[in-house]
Amino acid sequence: MPAASPKRATVYFDSALHKALRLKAAETDRSVSDVVNEAVRVLLAEDADDLAALRDRADEPTVSFESFVRDLKAEGAI
Repeated sequence: MPAASPKRATVYFDSALHKALRLKAAETDRSVSDVVNEAVRVLLAEDADDLAALRDRADEPTVSFESFVRDLKAEGAI
């Protein structure tokens, strides 16, 4: 997907997080925007992976907690 023009957003950070963010940006010779964009991309990629895993497992049989505990007890595991 081609990169769209950047969009401005106002985000409020806890003061300690803001300081850590500024230090991280300075330490890595990047802008705060670059660091935040990367963090959001990583978070969204994790969400995409989680959603794919859910889709892959959609047809798996389910068992209720109550049934599972009852089976454990019947097997002498608890």
